[in-house]
Amino acid sequence: QVHLVESGGGLVQPGGSLRLSCAASGNIFMINYMGWYRGKQHELVAAFDSSGRAHYRDSVKDRFTISRDNAKNTIYLQMNSLKPEDTAVYYCNAGGRLQTMSDFDSWGQGTQVTVSS
Repeated sequence: QVHLVESGGGLVQPGGSLRLSCAASGNIFMINYMGWYRGKQHELVAAFDSSGRAHYRDSVKDRFTISRDNAKNTIYLQMNSLKPEDTAVYYCNAGGRLQTMSDFDSWGQGTQVTVSS
């Protein structure tokens, strides 16, 4: 019942930048956590926990920034100084409570980020 719409992926050269967006829609009462994961194993890239604290994997900590617009149920991932190792499918994840008071956990379909010269 909660759908995540992603945008912003693409092909960039090493050192370039991309900005990913993920908007959640549906009968949402509140979002407790929301973030970005990549690859087949859904490795954490950056995410907000239930306290609103941002977490990053070490390899992106100084290059990526996660942000949010709570009014729009949207998060962003600003990716700078991209490296070929960042090439992956990036997935958006969100969880919280529906208006029915049931919990939800939803994943987007993923957006391809390719860093190549």
